[in-house]
Amino acid sequence: MRTVLWAVSGGERCVKKSVAATSVAQRHAVISQVKQEKPQLSIRQLCETLEVNRRWYYARLAQGETAGPDVELRDAIEQIILEFAGYGYRRVTHALVRAGWSVNHKRVLRIMREESLLCHLKRQFVPTTDSHHPFQVYPNLVKGLEVDAPDVVWVADITYIRLLSNFVYLATILDAYSRKCVGWNLSKRIDTQLALGALEQALATRDVRPGLIHHSDRGVQYASTAYVKRLQSVQAHISMSAVGNPYDNAKAESFFKTLKQEEVYLKQYQTFEEAESNIGQFIEDVYNTKRLHSSLGYVPPIEFEMAYAQGIRC
Repeated sequence: MRTVLWAVSGGERCVKKSVAATSVAQRHAVISQVKQEKPQLSIRQLCETLEVNRRWYYARLAQGETAGPDVELRDAIEQIILEFAGYGYRRVTHALVRAGWSVNHKRVLRIMREESLLCHLKRQFVPTTDSHHPFQVYPNLVKGLEVDAPDVVWVADITYIRLLSNFVYLATILDAYSRKCVGWNLSKRIDTQLALGALEQALATRDVRPGLIHHSDRGVQYASTAYVKRLQSVQAHISMSAVGNPYDNAKAESFFKTLKQEEVYLKQYQTFEEAESNIGQFIEDVYNTKRLHSSLGYVPPIEFEMAYAQGIRC
């Protein structure tokens, strides 16, 4: 249930109305109902308030609104998009199949196009890697390597997060096999402590054995004495990608793209604390546990790791 303020002509007063506008059919019904109750309000005002396209409303009106075989499927698709705003039509299709629908990706793509549910988000790139430093760099140990188990290769990277008036920085560590985010840390400073915070979380929560490969770019945070010594203390092998080649660390780049499209770009964080809370919730409660990953056979990372532990290949 959500509260909507319906502005009356002239802007002198508002009428508060609670509506459960969580599906395609319900949104159309709400607009029609409120138009009857408040005829002084225009369809344009109502469509803007419920964030729907006027052409969509009139097209539904001409179709008899709920008539047609795709209405329930449209509602199911919209529910998935409401929870996973960055899903494309292929992930939506797999989510529908997991929920019991018999549907193919062409039908889903058509409906998502009709309802303007396809996601196209892109933001300016801000560099976070400083590879000009006096520390030792290490060879790339993962190029061409087949990873067939969890905690064999970890990939680490850093990105920026935009707040209202400045930037903060996020360091993460992913398991290369399951794509699970096993460690993360948000900080106002892009320094060694930022990266170490994510590493310490990963070391505390995973089954780390000698020979683990830690892969990153050549940034000063990962080449620093403190970071290298911490990796050596658990007998991890250090691997670094080539300068200026993000494709050498594609798994980390893919994670950041998902995080930004499905969480960061949809919000306007006012404070550091708000960003930390929302990002943590997305990583732990959505990305690791619910979000379907195409590279994992469209299952979440935790489910993929559980299947591995049981000897099941997804």
